Amino acid sequence: MTGTVTPDNTKIEITNLKKQFGSNIVLRDINVKVDAGSVVALIGPSGSGKSTLLRCMNLLVIPNGGRIRIGHHTFVFDDGSKMPRAKDQAHFRSNTGMVFQHFNLFPHKTVLQNVMEGPLVVKRMPKAQAAQLARTLLGKVGLADKADTYPDRLSGGQKQRVAIARALAMEPEVMLFDEATSALDPELVAEVLGVMRDLAAEGMTMIIVTHEMAFAREVADKVIFLRDGVIVEEGPARELIDNPKQEATRAFLSHFHTRND
Repeated sequence: MTGTVTPDNTKIEITNLKKQFGSNIVLRDINVKVDAGSVVALIGPSGSGKSTLLRCMNLLVIPNGGRIRIGHHTFVFDDGSKMPRAKDQAHFRSNTGMVFQHFNLFPHKTVLQNVMEGPLVVKRMPKAQAAQLARTLLGKVGLADKADTYPDRLSGGQKQRVAIARALAMEPEVMLFDEATSALDPELVAEVLGVMRDLAAEGMTMIIVTHEMAFAREVADKVIFLRDGVIVEEGPARELIDNPKQEATRAFLSHFHTRND
């Protein structure tokens, strides 16, 4: 891992990223740049490599080749067997918050304890400071009154908002959302998208894997369409969603109603 001063506004830079599982090539020479404070939506059919790309960015999956830079932290991957040191991986992840489709909250801990866990264990933050931070973040996601509640007493939307607060508690440079609303009942989706919309308005750098095309059109600065591990098309969100240039993108988007007429 190397640390260098970046000459431009690029917060995330993915260069020639490759990933395969056995003979199955999942990502082929992926190149992505994300400016600080901007939002990028990754769209595409199931199996296109979107979730694998996010997991590579958080080092939950180790790429077979390419380079990942987030802020001043860079990893170069020469081959799939070369693992970064555990200490470097943990430091990298602490700057890269990730919210998954499933909430993965600790069932035996209260909402407040769930949000405090990362700062206490990873950052070794004093307990009082971690509790104050957790309460602030629970207020931010609209759950200040649920601090002492256990996860089994929450709705799916509330659990996902706790998961977002938990990721934010690590004070990351960027946030990655991997289909954060896809496991929710339709009536609960809006409350989670509302939190994500607020984060975007506050200038959080985000990459969002989503099938919520109207949300992507409204909130994202750029949309990237993946298919079969390849970036087929990318461009400004409204332009790409309203007037895609590639036939594959048009075919995919034809399944969604996206315009806010």
